[in-house]
Amino acid sequence: MKKVLIANRGEIARRVIRTLKKMNIASVAIYSDADRNAPHVLEADEAIYVGESPSSESYLKQDVILDYCKKLGVDGIHPGYGFLSENSVFARKVKEAGITFIGPSPEAMELMGDKLSAKQAVKSYNVPLVPGVDSAISDVNEAIKIAEQVGYPILIKASAGGGGKGMRLVQNSEEFTEQMKLAQNEARSSFGDDAVFIEKFVTKPRHIEIQVFADRAGNTVYLFERECSIQRRHQKVIEEAPSAVLTPELRKQMGEAAVAVCKACNYEGAGTVEFLLDADLKFYFLEMNTRLQVEHPVTEEITGLDLVEWQILVARGENLPKTQEELQIKGHAIEVRVYAEDTLNGFVPDIGNLKRYRIPSGRSVRVDDGFVEGMDIPIYYDPMIAKLVVWGKTREDAIRRTIQAIDEYQISGIKTTLDFGKYVLKHEAFVSGNFDTNFVKHYFEDPKIMYSAMEEEREALEHGMVEIWDSIKKHKSKEYASREISSSWINTRI
Repeated sequence: MKKVLIANRGEIARRVIRTLKKMNIASVAIYSDADRNAPHVLEADEAIYVGESPSSESYLKQDVILDYCKKLGVDGIHPGYGFLSENSVFARKVKEAGITFIGPSPEAMELMGDKLSAKQAVKSYNVPLVPGVDSAISDVNEAIKIAEQVGYPILIKASAGGGGKGMRLVQNSEEFTEQMKLAQNEARSSFGDDAVFIEKFVTKPRHIEIQVFADRAGNTVYLFERECSIQRRHQKVIEEAPSAVLTPELRKQMGEAAVAVCKACNYEGAGTVEFLLDADLKFYFLEMNTRLQVEHPVTEEITGLDLVEWQILVARGENLPKTQEELQIKGHAIEVRVYAEDTLNGFVPDIGNLKRYRIPSGRSVRVDDGFVEGMDIPIYYDPMIAKLVVWGKTREDAIRRTIQAIDEYQISGIKTTLDFGKYVLKHEAFVSGNFDTNFVKHYFEDPKIMYSAMEEEREALEHGMVEIWDSIKKHKSKEYASREISSSWINTRI
């Protein structure tokens, strides 16, 4: 593999380019009008324009991308995540064009891309499933009977869904009919498929996912777990590895179940098997994501591995570099997603110009981003600016270092989720490990609570800085003292 096109943008495109450079493989970036001067375009060996800013007019134009691949002699395509990464039609077109798709087969995508077919496939491998049905339901009366058998509360979920779309929580039979119609309508508008199914609602659920890898020779390993329970709108905001609640025995059980899921679909490449973990530490299969995950850096940090490199090695037909016995966890890692969102106003996107953008640094700090100071955050794509990833020797150490890195992060011109990330990391529920996917609902229903905490911290910080200033200026010049004031003090004034 000598030349790879990255069919994506932003931080994941930059991430893939870094590994391609390390492996001495030429890179080709694609870009839209909105991304004409984006860092990933400037860092690639070649870059091609694929269309106007809306993704439907650029990053999703399969034939345009493939035509450029043929013209430029591209022999591999890395899809990143989002966009075309789990599109089996695109993966099949890539294969038919004689180009290597750096990901699983179209057949595995199709099998795991539908939640119902995925549940049916893993059932014979004794993978634990949430109580419910594994077939589509369209008749309301039949669905009501099934819900009564499963027992309320239940979840109505879109078969082809993701990101919380087409999902409805139903507490009793009186509200069932209305909620099912809403779920079907949303599923139809979002995915073009109104098939839904019913599952028992797991109370106090934790979202635990297992990173898996498989090669063509049939070797499959799990690279441990990621805790992804801190979410808003059913989408992750903070992830960590390993989980604070998994024992070595439970980790092994969940890892082996994830490997069984791979066997059920003859999987190849990087994938993530998602589980729900209930209050009694019983786990249930949710779904499989047939791609690299946004939060893959925390796994890289605790294993010392380059997962993009592994993807390319497997795509070239090579065996996995390590066996299960050779894999081990070292330390703890936390990822805070930095979104351009107004956390005090329901996490609504806050699009604007990055007037000031300075990232934290340090031996244990990693920032995967797609922007530089002065750029505009476009309205056409996901509002994630960056991923702040921090490693520590222990979980407590990682939390402390992450809070420090947030304090050193300087962003102005837009509102971000950095303050929310810090609020979570300092919250007793998170620190103790006693939390679940309802964290935002339980502790952030009134954003004023976070605002008050932020104000108290700023007042304390200001008082502390005054004391530092008075102490320093007795011995050193005013100019030197100015440089001694920490970046977290600067952050409060931007």
